[in-house]
Amino acid sequence: MSAENIIKNAVARAVKELYGLEVSPESIVPQATRKEFEGNLTVMVFPFVKAARKAPEAVGAEIGDWLVANEPAVSGFNVVKGFLNLVITPTFWNTVLQSILATPDYGTRPVTPESPLVMVEYSSPNTNKPLHLGHVRNNLLGYSLAQILTACGNRVVKTNIVNDRGIHICKSMLAWKKWAGGATPESSGKKGDHLIGDCYVDFDRHYKAELAELKAGGMTDEQAEAASTLMQEAREMLRKWEAGDPEVRALWEMMNSWVYAGFDETYRRMGVDFDKIYYESRTYLDGKAKVLEGLEKGIMYRREDGSVWADLTPDGLDHKLLLRSDGTSVYMTQDIGTAAQRYADFPIDRMVYVVGNEQEYHFKVLSLILDKLGFKWGKDLVHFSYGMVELPNGKMKSREGTVVDADDLMAQMVDDARRVSTELGKVDGLSDAEIDEIAEIVGLGALKYFLLKVDPRKNMTFNPEESIDFNGNTGPFIQYTYARIRSVLRRAAEAGMNIGDYSDVVPNEKEVALTQRLADFPGVVAEAGRNFSPALIANYVYDLVKQYNQFYHDCSILREDNEQVRSLRLALSEATARVVSTATSLLGMRVPERM
Repeated sequence: MSAENIIKNAVARAVKELYGLEVSPESIVPQATRKEFEGNLTVMVFPFVKAARKAPEAVGAEIGDWLVANEPAVSGFNVVKGFLNLVITPTFWNTVLQSILATPDYGTRPVTPESPLVMVEYSSPNTNKPLHLGHVRNNLLGYSLAQILTACGNRVVKTNIVNDRGIHICKSMLAWKKWAGGATPESSGKKGDHLIGDCYVDFDRHYKAELAELKAGGMTDEQAEAASTLMQEAREMLRKWEAGDPEVRALWEMMNSWVYAGFDETYRRMGVDFDKIYYESRTYLDGKAKVLEGLEKGIMYRREDGSVWADLTPDGLDHKLLLRSDGTSVYMTQDIGTAAQRYADFPIDRMVYVVGNEQEYHFKVLSLILDKLGFKWGKDLVHFSYGMVELPNGKMKSREGTVVDADDLMAQMVDDARRVSTELGKVDGLSDAEIDEIAEIVGLGALKYFLLKVDPRKNMTFNPEESIDFNGNTGPFIQYTYARIRSVLRRAAEAGMNIGDYSDVVPNEKEVALTQRLADFPGVVAEAGRNFSPALIANYVYDLVKQYNQFYHDCSILREDNEQVRSLRLALSEATARVVSTATSLLGMRVPERM
């Protein structure tokens, strides 16, 4: 049992015996004692003052005396106002460390068939362009969140909804017909998603040129847009698609197949995956059916022009369009249809949408409508809202071809990792294959950690050079520390130094602090799950490796003559390596065994 749980139970017993007050141990939340005070764990005694009818300082002193007399884990205490600072018996931390090492999958909770089923949607790409830096943050956040929720004991289904229909898709299709010369991924040497993305940029370039020519002839912006033959052709292609035109559908299927193959390659390198992929081309009709069902039940209403709306003013929102007057759907309709399919496929207890913060209002509306339509999880759906990511030189625009391509970004990160690792001598003596593997692990780890360490709700600037640094709050710093620990443990094993009995060793200040930080891990994972925040895991593991490096600097391990002390330090190293490996896996990162 952890020190925190022991103190929770002991304080609950003390309060009952001293003051006759029944309290739940879970309501008692010990915190790490602030550095300026003596102690390891601090308990706030204000909740017990009324029952005790004494001043906070007196209550703290009485509970402290009871704990020293009755709980072997507590060796001393001091009281600062209403805060009881407890000194944990030094050798007790050895018991905590032994428990950590004896616990398989330490820090995580088991998943059972009865565990809640949580669905996490992330990625949500369009099939008219390749994935870019914004998608990278989305994918990494979604995948990490799924890992964390699983670690918290939930059954998790990872899903993706692909936007594979609409005018933007038709723009790429039309551009391919007009200007691509029949190019294929094989003939062009390009990934399919890149080829189609180039077509999308081509359409925008020709469209802007056409508008400029029309406006030079005296038209206003509105007149030029209405007169554009390119846009008229794209709209006609969309009409044919919706009518099921065989030629248009065949072109659409061919080009989408190229894009999906490209996406799969990007996802594999990024290290993310999905349990189920949905396609808007297959869900929007279900959405229309659900809206019409709601219309029949009086949940929605129809206006004179034939359009269908939801009146959300009683809920503090406005009227929301769900079907246009011509019967075509809007994004909200498609989301309703996707939800209907998902609920038919899985008995979802909770739905989490990983979508940028510009869509906050959309998901408030979706939550209300799904609830009105009878989806039990609709009212409690989670919009995991995250901020935008930019580069130091500003924003990105897909239509203008100025996005930071995900494939190019990952390749550059790996190249940079190889270069920096070589310059710093981190890969000396390794084979080319080993160097390539380490560069892949470190480069992608740097990217993932940099994007995940920031509070997801905040906008952020991604700085590739800063992310690849082997010092500071970076992925490579964490990965190098892990490799260092594995090296220590390998050398110990080669020298016949095993982890023996260390129960009677009185740990020093650095050893206690490191053990206490390791003991915090399960609580951090649980909090990350409650708050939907991979950043909590990222910053925890950074603090942990900083603490280990200080311990490593101050405490000899392999050269320690006292066998029991050396065993304690090897045990601390083994436990730290395990926690670092688990924590980084929750971020989707890998760690190298040697460096």
